[in-house]
Amino acid sequence: MIPYARNVSLERAKLLKLRPTQFSVGYAEVELKASDWKKLKKKEREHAIQSHSFPAVFGPGHEYYIVDHHHLGIALIEQGVKEVWVTRLDDMSWLDEYTFWRTMEFRAWAHLYDHRGRRRPYTEMPGKLTQLEDDPYRSLAGLVRTGGGYAKDEAPFSEFLWADFFRTRIDARQIKQSQAQAVKAGVKLAHSREARYLPGWICKKDAKK
Repeated sequence: MIPYARNVSLERAKLLKLRPTQFSVGYAEVELKASDWKKLKKKEREHAIQSHSFPAVFGPGHEYYIVDHHHLGIALIEQGVKEVWVTRLDDMSWLDEYTFWRTMEFRAWAHLYDHRGRRRPYTEMPGKLTQLEDDPYRSLAGLVRTGGGYAKDEAPFSEFLWADFFRTRIDARQIKQSQAQAVKAGVKLAHSREARYLPGWICKKDAKK
């Protein structure tokens, strides 16, 4: 159960109308999810849609604000999916926007930092998933985790912390021009003691087992 979830319910929603709670995604991860989706047969796709849900909060404007799966949402939009299941974690539609976003951030349901790691006001939050910015370091964080650099952690927005860690240590041009080399460098950095404060950190001895 996600912390702070109350009166949880499952409901159907239009994918294009789901509101984001973060400013950016790693489009490399979006592309991977879209590629995986294309490999599924029709019945497998139907099963995937019926068995998966987007955790969301019912908020201002009587709209759903998703708190996870932004990458998947964009990938499904690009593949023409129209409707998805939403797990409603809470109804905060009666709150004014300022209180809503303060509460969302307190509950770790919103990440108010952009693709450069800069804090942004909630008033600038994109209104659609398709408007999210591409953060190459968020892509790198996902690829490094997949490559064994660190363990998946349930802490909200943990991969953004890793993105910020790499942001000051790996050149963005390297990520674009030589992704494999950037991932290799990222894995090495992830196993270093510099990264031991981050969620999912694996010490070098553990990594060799």
